[in-house]
Amino acid sequence: MNEMGKEIPADAPWAAPHAAEWDKMTMKELTDKICWTKTAREFATLFVNINVTSEPHEVSALWFLWYVKLCGGTTRIFSVTNGGQERKFVGGSGQITEKIMEFLKGRVKLESPVVRIDQSGDNVIVETLNHEIYEGSYVISAIPPGLTTKIHFNPELPSQRNQLIHRLPMGSVIKCMMYYKEAFWKKMDYCACMFIEDEEAPISITLDDSKPDGSVPAIIGFILTRKAYRLARVSKDERKRKICELYAKVMGSEEALYPVHYEEKNWSEEQYSGGCYTAYFPPGIMSQYGRTIRQHLGRIYFAGTETATQWSGYMEGAVQAGERAAREILFEMGKISKDEIWMPEPESEDVPAWPITTTFWERNLPSVPGLLKLVGFSTFFTSVAAVGLFAYKKGLLAQN
Repeated sequence: MNEMGKEIPADAPWAAPHAAEWDKMTMKELTDKICWTKTAREFATLFVNINVTSEPHEVSALWFLWYVKLCGGTTRIFSVTNGGQERKFVGGSGQITEKIMEFLKGRVKLESPVVRIDQSGDNVIVETLNHEIYEGSYVISAIPPGLTTKIHFNPELPSQRNQLIHRLPMGSVIKCMMYYKEAFWKKMDYCACMFIEDEEAPISITLDDSKPDGSVPAIIGFILTRKAYRLARVSKDERKRKICELYAKVMGSEEALYPVHYEEKNWSEEQYSGGCYTAYFPPGIMSQYGRTIRQHLGRIYFAGTETATQWSGYMEGAVQAGERAAREILFEMGKISKDEIWMPEPESEDVPAWPITTTFWERNLPSVPGLLKLVGFSTFFTSVAAVGLFAYKKGLLAQN
């Protein structure tokens, strides 16, 4: 997957040499093609479920390979240490929006869903559900593409953009936080990061969600995609019971059966996100409609994590996309040059991303296809030699 991703441009996956071929293929078709064992296929399914909260048969291979590439490859996206799940914010990431609101001093309007955007006049007019009217020179839309269908536009959206937003569903996940009196898993020398391959298990992956100082011991688990659909139909208490029983079984500890508190968030219930973590591209959509994802429409510019070219689907991608959209407007206003629109994000000094290291065997162990090529190559020469020997014995070849 990493090798295939190398040929996909981060800013234009539809321009990859094999874009049309890979975009027609689902990730299930790709993994069935390249995975030779049941174990590998099951892990590939889990890998897709965890990373994009969707099923392998739902997502385009081109889109998924691009998505993984933007997150630094298969190891980086899946790792805790030196990977996508490494860091948390002390005090919670909600502080980011809270501090922005403080800085903007009352200019952030909550509970004001936008229902109309009109750019037929000199300025852009934005109307909310409770009939408040706002006016400005430009608009940045940073909502999931599918939610754009809730907004009336004047003039109407171009056909390519209109078709795109009707074709990008959101992933499905229920995030479950189980709190305990103490971190009993640490007494067992466990880190509480579990990968669970069992169709009957509600949770597929967990992480230690305790506070940085070790207080408020908790395990966060993810009910993903098809399981989220099934388990949304049972009660919260039933989900809690099933999860506790699973943790007790996996870790071999009855202490897992006795949490002190339980919280959950079913993102598929959210009217103003439609799901989580991100919108995904089904087969055929990226190569046909993908190039419109970041194209501005008059004075309307588009951000949101789906439009990012680094860490799409993550908060990092959302920040990159927002800054890019803002710089596009600054360029339109004549305040910066075009070259400054795509300024690279500087490497963090406090939280650097260290290079991914691999072992000798990870770099050199032959794959099954590689082994078959080698065997086939040897078999070819063995066959030629056998035919030559047969012809020689039958006198079909000249003898000196």
